[in-house]
Amino acid sequence: MNKHMRLVVSVLFVVVILLAIAITRFYSDTSKNTSRSSAQTDIERRLGSDREGNRIFEDSSGFCGVIDSSDRVIVPAEWLELSFAGEGRCIASKRINGTDMKGCVDYEGNIAVPFIYRSITPCVSGSKTLYVAESGIDSSVVLYDADFSPMFRKVWTDCTVTGDTLTLSSGTGTYTYSASGDGFRFSEAEVRGEALSCGFDFSVKNPMLLERLDPAMLEYMASAAGKYLAFAYTGDGVYVSDIRTGGKPAFTMLFPDDKRIVSKKLLAVDDVYLYSAGSEDGVPVFSISVSAKTELSYTVEGKDEPESMKASYRAFIKFSGTSENDLTAVSGSFELTEPEYPEPEIPAEPYVPDTPDIPPPPPENIDGGWSDTE
Repeated sequence: MNKHMRLVVSVLFVVVILLAIAITRFYSDTSKNTSRSSAQTDIERRLGSDREGNRIFEDSSGFCGVIDSSDRVIVPAEWLELSFAGEGRCIASKRINGTDMKGCVDYEGNIAVPFIYRSITPCVSGSKTLYVAESGIDSSVVLYDADFSPMFRKVWTDCTVTGDTLTLSSGTGTYTYSASGDGFRFSEAEVRGEALSCGFDFSVKNPMLLERLDPAMLEYMASAAGKYLAFAYTGDGVYVSDIRTGGKPAFTMLFPDDKRIVSKKLLAVDDVYLYSAGSEDGVPVFSISVSAKTELSYTVEGKDEPESMKASYRAFIKFSGTSENDLTAVSGSFELTEPEYPEPEIPAEPYVPDTPDIPPPPPENIDGGWSDTE
């Protein structure tokens, strides 16, 4: 999925969330006005309880609510399913447009999480309780903390919790967090990018580097690096038109002043590294280094047809910033300013085979025979 498609999906996702909140608030307000009083509520079954003694109950119609220790209704029986989620909240299920959707409500009847999810699953990583919410639209995942606040400003394609390790995946990267103290420590990143249909990837494991980065920053840098390479080989400024540069772009093409070059073709991108490049005015600077395998077509004096050569050229793309919102591309350039052309072939001299020395024949006598004395 390209950037424009992801943007469209994100916008639609936000719109759906807003609509879902409006819908569920409408249903909640309506049910408040029409719900029965605690004296009129029939309790068919008492189900699980929380630490305060509140219990989930089911009425004769099969709907669920919550009563306190005195059997006073604190959450009306209007939910298909309920389960306690701590801190005065419940994961609830409600049928919306013919589909069972999950959300979260508190004991005051407020919607803490909109009813847009196919499932909301609690899990524990280290000592932390998390909630993995799977969208009912595209199976994307949103991660909530114990207070049902989103842990990331990002939607994921997958989430795996294994012991103290939390692994999150998106369309362009996989990110690992380790439970540590009162939070999670960013411990590893595997990021993917693309330039002119040449995919590339790089990993980041340096803890000091990861302390200053997040998945959104890494994905922005990978995307911008790919766009810069596309510009460097084609000269088409459209590729870098949406890269934030802070008004000081310094992107250079590959060998822009070499008049011998007829064409440049990017064959592959490998040996990709991300490292710290110091700071400028207290703002950290990062650099992505790539090796670009290239095929050049170039003219040769005295020849009508161009020659071609293959070589790898290293490029550096620098970024400055502390977050996704202020991250800018500082520069993009190649290590070499001109290619190292092969030495021209020197025409070989014509081959002349060696001939052995053959003694001349003895002189002939006057009679036409051979002389015995000569």
